[in-house]
Amino acid sequence: MKHRLLEKIDVEQRRKDDLPELRIGDNVAVHVRIKEGDKERLQAFRGTIIARDGGGSTETITVRRISFGYGVERVFPLHSPSIARIEVEGHGRARRAKLYYLRQRKGKAARVEASE
Repeated sequence: MKHRLLEKIDVEQRRKDDLPELRIGDNVAVHVRIKEGDKERLQAFRGTIIARDGGGSTETITVRRISFGYGVERVFPLHSPSIARIEVEGHGRARRAKLYYLRQRKGKAARVEASE
């Protein structure tokens, strides 16, 4: 009984629109709604997906990029209403489920090989 109720709540909390197929190593642009006072704008965060965690309505992705020489990571809940859209800009070939080793790499070594 309780399991069905939790499943119903989980389905209700998910996005209604379809998400693109996201894989580890993909280069993505996550467009986030930013509210400043009474105005709202979209801000794009571009980077590489290095992790995917959770499941159902609590699923998240971790996106990493290098900004002015510093590594910046953001964790995005996939089913959050603050995420306007996610665009896949390119697919990367990863042989790991988590690409945390990219944190120690610099320059060209921090890139993920593109897949065909």
